[in-house]
Amino acid sequence: MKTGPRYKIAKRLGASVFEKAQTQKFALSADRSAKNKRRSRGRQSEYGKQMLEKQKVRMTYGLPERQFRNYVRKSLAAAHTVQPTERLHELLELRLDNVVWRLGLAPTRRAARQMVAHGHVMVGGKKTRVPSHMLSVGDTVSIREGSKKHGVLVGFAERFAERPLPSWLLWNPSSMEGKVKERPTAASADPAGDLVAVLSFYTR
Repeated sequence: MKTGPRYKIAKRLGASVFEKAQTQKFALSADRSAKNKRRSRGRQSEYGKQMLEKQKVRMTYGLPERQFRNYVRKSLAAAHTVQPTERLHELLELRLDNVVWRLGLAPTRRAARQMVAHGHVMVGGKKTRVPSHMLSVGDTVSIREGSKKHGVLVGFAERFAERPLPSWLLWNPSSMEGKVKERPTAASADPAGDLVAVLSFYTR
């Protein structure tokens, strides 16, 4: 997915949309930029706020508009059995590329997508090349043995130590394998944005 100038986008939507923008230097620059914008702009409309949240969440997970809209539709269609916001969060978090990143196997979600697409990742012992593959409770995620020899896991130990593992995921250090323990909930991870505003944007 083409995203354009990342730091410019991160300044507009927030550092959370790109992992590499989450530095002190960027935070200071973004703070100065935000102050200048507040001086030059009036009050943002409700539509503008909803669009901003939608873009923030979409860019955080690195999804094209069409795919993101499809997740929203599925979430709204499930309203009779589950809260749409919970369903949307679940669909975004259970993507294979996101789980690879959550486990610390890749430095960014973008890198995780590339790892999956290049055939380095296995689900249930089988190679899976689809980043959007939806995982289920009980599924295991690991790196292909042949890929480990090519340095795919360089820096993993440092990332794993720094990145807190969500409560819905398990990691087995002896087998170097992750597992989906339970369904993710909005309370089990820091939300990428206001999902209520996101759904409101598409149902206005």
